[in-house]
Amino acid sequence: MRRSLLLTAAVVLAGCATSQTPGAPPTAETGAFVTLLGDDTLAVERFTRTADGLEATVALRAPRTTLTTYRLVLDPDGGLERYQAVVRQPLTGEVLRRHTAEPVGDSLRMTVEETGGETTTRMVPGAARPLPFIDMVHWPFELMVTRAVDAGGPLDQPLFTERAAVAFTSDVEADGTVVVRHPFRGPMTVEADAEGRLETLDAGATTRKLVVRRVADVDVEAAATRYAEMDAAGLAVGELSGRGEAVGTVGGATVAVDYGQPRRRGRAIWGALVPWDGLWRTGANRATHLTTDRALVLDPDGAALAVPAGAYTLFSIPQPDGGVLIVNRQTGQGGTTYDAGQDLGRVPLTRAPLPDTVEAFTIVVEAEGDEGRLSLRWDHDAFSVPFVVADGR
Repeated sequence: MRRSLLLTAAVVLAGCATSQTPGAPPTAETGAFVTLLGDDTLAVERFTRTADGLEATVALRAPRTTLTTYRLVLDPDGGLERYQAVVRQPLTGEVLRRHTAEPVGDSLRMTVEETGGETTTRMVPGAARPLPFIDMVHWPFELMVTRAVDAGGPLDQPLFTERAAVAFTSDVEADGTVVVRHPFRGPMTVEADAEGRLETLDAGATTRKLVVRRVADVDVEAAATRYAEMDAAGLAVGELSGRGEAVGTVGGATVAVDYGQPRRRGRAIWGALVPWDGLWRTGANRATHLTTDRALVLDPDGAALAVPAGAYTLFSIPQPDGGVLIVNRQTGQGGTTYDAGQDLGRVPLTRAPLPDTVEAFTIVVEAEGDEGRLSLRWDHDAFSVPFVVADGR
C-alpha cells in the first residue's frame, strides 16, 4: 500500500492538515485524499472547507485522466445554495463539461454544458441539506461523516446526481467508526477523528472495493499532468471493469457469455477479494449472461443439469475445492440482483491452477472433442465445468 502512495510521482507532500488559503477565512481547513484500488491510484483530491462551503480540486484517472474543480456553497443551516463542477483535460486545459446545481422551489435545477456547446437542463426532486455524489470522489463524504459525528447517531443524508437524489445513510458505531451505506453497493467503514474528519474509508464490503486514505497534502495539478502523460503513453487506468465476451462452438451449438471483467490490480483474489462460500456475481457490474442456441447438459457425468436453448445468468459460490456454478432463469438484471427462486439449477466447479497469472477475470468456452468446458479464470486459478450438447452425445 505504501508503494502505491509513492507512485503518485511525489505529489504527496509533507505538511499539516490545516493551512491558510488566500482569500479564505482564518478558520479555513484543507484536507487531501488518495483513492486506491489494489495497487492502482484512481484519484487524488485536495479540498478546503470554508465558512460557506467547500472548494476542491480532483485528478480522476478512470477511464482517462481529468482535472476537476468544485465549488459548493451552503447556507448557514447546511442547505445547498449552489454547486459547480468544471472538468478539464489536464494537458491542454480544455473545458470538457460543466455541471451546476441550484435549488428552485422544492427541486434542484441541474445544468450540464458539454464540449461543443450542447447544454442540458433538468429538474430533479430536491431533498433536505443535499450533498453531491461524485463517483470515486470522496470530499462529499468528509462533510457527510462530519454531520454524522455531530449528530452522534443515525443520519439520513441525500446525495444528488445529475438525475436524482440518492438516499445514503450513516451511523456512528460504539467504537467511534462510522458506517456509511450506499443504497445499492453496500456499506463502507470510515475511521474519523473526534471532529468528524475522514481519515480512512474502506469500501471492501461494497461492489467498488476502494480504499481512501487521508494524506498531509497533494499537488493535484502535478498528479493530473503526470497521469495524463501516462494516458498518452498508453498507460491509462481505463474502465474499472470492462465487458468481456466468450463465444465457442461445441457439437454444433454456439455458446456465448457476456460478463464484466474486474482486474486483479495486485490484490489477493480467491478467498479474499472473492470470499470463499459467498455468492459471487461471477464478474462485475451487469450480471453475467450465458446464451446457447441448442440445449446443453452441464456436468454430464455428475449433476447433469439440463439447460434448454435460451438465455440465462450465471452466479457462483467459489470454495477452495471448487464450489458451485448457479444457472438462473432471470436475465437483464445487475449482478447484485439474485433471485434463488429463479434458479434453473447448480453444478459443481472444479478448481485447477493456471500456468500464468490472469490479470483480468476471463471466461472461456472451449471445445474438448465433442464436449465443451466453461472455464472461469482469474489470478492463478481456473474454476470450470464440462458440458455437452443435449442431443449430441
